[in-house]
Amino acid sequence: MNISTLPQPIHAIIEQRKQQFQYAAPEAFQAYIAQNDDLVNDAAVAVALGKNILLKGPTGSGKTKLAESLAAQFGQPVHSINCSVDLDAEAMLGFKTIVEKDEQTQIEFVEGPVIQAMKNGHLLYIDEINMAKPETLPILNGVLDYRRQITNPFTGEVVTAKPSFTVMAAVNEGYAGTAPMNEALKNRFIVFDIPYISGGVLFDVLKQQSILQNDSLLRQFVSLSGDLTSLVESGRLPEEASSIRALLDACDLALYIPPVRAIESAIAGKLDDEREKAAVRNIAETWFA
Repeated sequence: MNISTLPQPIHAIIEQRKQQFQYAAPEAFQAYIAQNDDLVNDAAVAVALGKNILLKGPTGSGKTKLAESLAAQFGQPVHSINCSVDLDAEAMLGFKTIVEKDEQTQIEFVEGPVIQAMKNGHLLYIDEINMAKPETLPILNGVLDYRRQITNPFTGEVVTAKPSFTVMAAVNEGYAGTAPMNEALKNRFIVFDIPYISGGVLFDVLKQQSILQNDSLLRQFVSLSGDLTSLVESGRLPEEASSIRALLDACDLALYIPPVRAIESAIAGKLDDEREKAAVRNIAETWFA
């Protein structure tokens, strides 16, 4: 993301947060590469304004990578929640534990990611938010609306978020194990659709993130991805067949084993239906025979 293209007030907010938190992304961090720069810039504007953002897109399309890139751009630490049917209030807010201090046994509260992010004005990332049980998330309603506040049910403490606190969440709609998002919850977010990347942008991503550096092979993998995505869009393959994450795995394997075998393990092998596996194999053989 090139912040010089953002409006000056937004640019100023980003610079102010960088100075405030002085958080550096991990050395191995690789930024999200977008099919359209407007997507990244618009999401950055929303975060700068303190809006919660919901990143909606198929599995492996780069939603988490985009959230990490935004955190790095703002220089803000990010706390994460990985949702599942087992997610409960303790996993989000924290829990009580017994500790020994000065030879005495005490009960302490260990703050969870929501409380930590609110108190410190950090970013909160909720991954696969629609994997959680619908009855689990309403506890966050006050955190996500104009109040930016929660009463901790474990301690009674009323926590009000600092102004720089923002929530980013990711969702795979219609994916196995997910449930439709409650409308009241969804209305607390600004929604950004994250499409699969393709063409030259996908080539750049593979070149940046894969250990395979053979340009000719990488272009063949880009073509493979285009064909897989077409079958996904027509409903003949499930979304995971065109996952960029799976494609990267196949590219890495292809440095040491034949590409067709790499695609079998990294992409086709993850599918349950034999006809779907056969379709992937046919495309692989077309490009790598």
